[in-house]
Amino acid sequence: MPSDPTTSSLTRVLTRALRGLGEAGYPDDASRLAAAGWVALRRTHPVEARQLNGLLHYLARLPEQTEPATDEPKESTVTTEDKQLDVRAELPARRHELIFATYAGLAPGEAFVLINDHDPKPLYYQFSAEHADAFSWEYLEQGPATWRVRIGHTGEGAPTAEA
Repeated sequence: MPSDPTTSSLTRVLTRALRGLGEAGYPDDASRLAAAGWVALRRTHPVEARQLNGLLHYLARLPEQTEPATDEPKESTVTTEDKQLDVRAELPARRHELIFATYAGLAPGEAFVLINDHDPKPLYYQFSAEHADAFSWEYLEQGPATWRVRIGHTGEGAPTAEA
C-alpha cells in the first residue's frame, strides 16, 4: 500500500517524539513504543515501518541503553541442534525478513541461533511487540565483532512469516 500523507506525517512526529524520549534517558521505553508502531505499520505501510526500524537501531546505540528488559522471564525449551542463521553477509534491508521467516518456520520448542555483526536489540523489541509470550531470547555471544542469540518458539503463539 502506498504511503498516505497522514500516516507519513504521524510517523515523522512519532519518530521525533521517541527519539527525544530516548535521548532524555528512556531508550528502553522509546524502543518498546517504536517496536509497537513498527508492528502496526509493517504490513500496510512499509516505508514508515522502515523509518521506525531505523529509529530502533538509533535508540540501541544510545549510551544509556541497557540490555533488553527481561521482566517477564521466558522458559527456554530449545533443542541442542539449533539451526544457525548467519545474516552478516546479507543486506541490512533483507535481514529482518530472513529472521522472521526463520522464526515462522519453527515448531514449538525449536530455536535457531542468529549470528549478527551488531547487537540485535532492535529485533528483540520487534519480537517482544509482535510475539510477546511466544519467543525466547538468549544471548550466547555479545560482540564486539559477532553477536549470537538463540531465538526460540515457546509454543505460546503461532509465529508468522510476514516481515
